Amino acid sequence: MNSDVTDFASLAPAYPELIVAVGALVLLVVGIVLNKERSLLVSIGAIVLLAVAGLVLLFNPVDGVLFNGLFIVDSFGRFMKVLVIVGAVLALVLSHHNDEENGLHKYEYSVLAVLATLGMMIMVSANDLMSLYIGLELQSLSLYVMAAIKRDDSRATEAGLKYFVLGALSSGMLLYGASMVYGFTGHTNLSEIVVAIASEGRSIGLIFGMVFLLAGVAFKISAVPFHMWTPDVYEGAPTPVTAFFAMAPKVAAMTLMIRLVMVSFAPLTQDWQQIVVFLSIASMVLAAFAAIGQQSIKRLIAYSSIGHVGFALVGLSSGTQVGVEGVAIYMAIYVGMTVALFACILSLRTETGYVETIADLAGASRTRPVVAGIMAIVMFSLIGLPPLAGFFAKWQVFLAAIEAHLYVLAVIGMLASAISAFYYLRVVKVMYFDEPVKEFVAVPAELNVVMVVFGFLIVTYFFTVGNPLSSFAHSAAGSLF
Repeated sequence: MNSDVTDFASLAPAYPELIVAVGALVLLVVGIVLNKERSLLVSIGAIVLLAVAGLVLLFNPVDGVLFNGLFIVDSFGRFMKVLVIVGAVLALVLSHHNDEENGLHKYEYSVLAVLATLGMMIMVSANDLMSLYIGLELQSLSLYVMAAIKRDDSRATEAGLKYFVLGALSSGMLLYGASMVYGFTGHTNLSEIVVAIASEGRSIGLIFGMVFLLAGVAFKISAVPFHMWTPDVYEGAPTPVTAFFAMAPKVAAMTLMIRLVMVSFAPLTQDWQQIVVFLSIASMVLAAFAAIGQQSIKRLIAYSSIGHVGFALVGLSSGTQVGVEGVAIYMAIYVGMTVALFACILSLRTETGYVETIADLAGASRTRPVVAGIMAIVMFSLIGLPPLAGFFAKWQVFLAAIEAHLYVLAVIGMLASAISAFYYLRVVKVMYFDEPVKEFVAVPAELNVVMVVFGFLIVTYFFTVGNPLSSFAHSAAGSLF
């Protein structure tokens, strides 16, 4: 009996994942037994389950390597897992009161969201190419179904199918890269790969493997030129599902890329740095210009998210602790801004459904002044105007690039940020200067609470969460070096 207790205690670093895994199975059984009439109970259960896992992460911080080196928990992993869980919980809260209109009345939606979050948590703690792939596929398979959850809507079905086909292609690229890395190093463990590269040196085959591996991960973060699925999936999926896609999965995939380049491929910094710089410039520039002509609000957000991934990669391009710290802060602020943005969009609901185009927002400042005001604040923050949170996010990554003497990259980033101001300000202009065209209906109270809280944090970032977040990000980044 004592040995059983000792064995279970040795799993302490993986307690959050175990809680989420067991909880997902329990919620599935509850959903099957109670059926869709009680899907609200499953939805609340999913939110509580993820919140409990997050509290265990925060108040029971245990580092360690488990399962023969497949799974690692460190300060960096915990920081990013908290972001993943916060993003997932808030996305579920935003979709909590959705009815059959969005196809989210099914209990399967909440179970899939929990399983996707479990996959992301495994991705964040992956210390081996095998566990990396397991986490990635658990997340991806859940997201494919979530995108097409509204089965009677052709757009949602098309979004799910596109995501599945292109996702399968990216998984193939990632697996091919992983097999080449294994072939040229003889290891799948990330810590052992770096030792093999340091002792044996670089080879063309290994570089090819690294390129394919990073291309597979770049697809998951929607970095150009692997972004093609993002606008279509964001537009086709129900708006609350798009909110889920825009937050937690981005954090998990970015963490995966950081672990690969900063741990496994540390001796190949000169090689992977060129790849990351290219992904960063391509993402920032394409997003800045492609978003200008968009009329759909969700396609605009899709290109915005591509651009912000590019800005985050500016920090990673430096290959330094300051850069990783900057990426961690950037992703935290990005999640906060995205939560506030989607809370605003879901609050502007008409009798025929959620707003779909930018023109639908016309005159929102007169009919819903608080929502329009917070949405304007979010837009200014996305541009990066001081003293809002978005300014400090970009300041951190540009600072890391300048310290690493990547001056051209920093200048291109600043120019892309200036260009992006056009389409963000266009949304503000439509809300404040155009005549109202639609009447907005009442929305659930939790949307207003989320919107106001995160709007307040965006405005007061420097005085409220700025210092604690920087401190946590600094210690998290330090665990990788």
